[in-house]
Amino acid sequence: MRHLCVRKNLLYGFMRRFSMPFKTLRGVSRSLGGVSNFCSIKTFSTLQIELVPCLRDNYAYLIHDVNTGTVGVVDPSESLPIVDALNRKNWNLNYILNTHHHFDHTGGNLDLKERYGAKVIGSALDKERIPGIDIVLNDRDQWMFASHEVLALETPGHTRGHISFYFPGSKSVFTGDTLFSLSCGKIFEGTPQEMFSSLSKLMSLPDDTNIYCGHEYTLSNSKFALSIEPGNEELQSYAAHVAQFRNKGLPTIPTSLRKEKLCNPFLRTSSMEIRKSLNIPESADDAEVLGAIRQAKDSF
Repeated sequence: MRHLCVRKNLLYGFMRRFSMPFKTLRGVSRSLGGVSNFCSIKTFSTLQIELVPCLRDNYAYLIHDVNTGTVGVVDPSESLPIVDALNRKNWNLNYILNTHHHFDHTGGNLDLKERYGAKVIGSALDKERIPGIDIVLNDRDQWMFASHEVLALETPGHTRGHISFYFPGSKSVFTGDTLFSLSCGKIFEGTPQEMFSSLSKLMSLPDDTNIYCGHEYTLSNSKFALSIEPGNEELQSYAAHVAQFRNKGLPTIPTSLRKEKLCNPFLRTSSMEIRKSLNIPESADDAEVLGAIRQAKDSF
């Protein structure tokens, strides 16, 4: 009987592995803004990325290497949703990756570290502000997540120590609060020039890069974007798509860099329609335009 159970478990594991869809959506019991919650899973070669909603509109991300079982979490604002997701998968947690020090991205660090013995990774510039940090990274430092190369990109503006984690093999980047779908983060500790430089660095990645950001803000961002570039047909189409997804309680993340270049006003500082909408002089440079767009967004 024991041998039979082992064979059945192996068969089940084999069937589950090779029948796993590319993307699945699962309902869970928590709530986000009054709608049913969800977990979105994407698989890239041997790396799985699972979206985990936290707090009111935050996203954390579980990353799982299929070959080795290595598991990380990006920006756990609270621990319990992460623990629930790990328990469902019967996974251990090896790493905690923080894009910046804000509590809604690091609030789960210490509890998760205590439960699983996970190592915390973050910016060297933020080592005094990230709870439980073990591994510090500087701009362009390479780190390995199992067999996956991870490139740390300094992307300040929102905070001085903000970094993004780029997985080139999986065409994915975790941008925290630097780049959202159709927006960028508020400029708390930096300058418009720093934010423009950070966004330019992200724009230099391949167009098919998947962007995993820290919040589900896309619907409200689309309303502002349309208000300053109403003639952008690509934006009109994307905004309609976003509204449909949110009406169904579905995530709009990940987005693609290609889509953001066509629709995100903070990546479109050369748009004459945006400049005219905000009465920005033609002579203004891109950083000045970004600052004006950010100021308009803050008061929208």
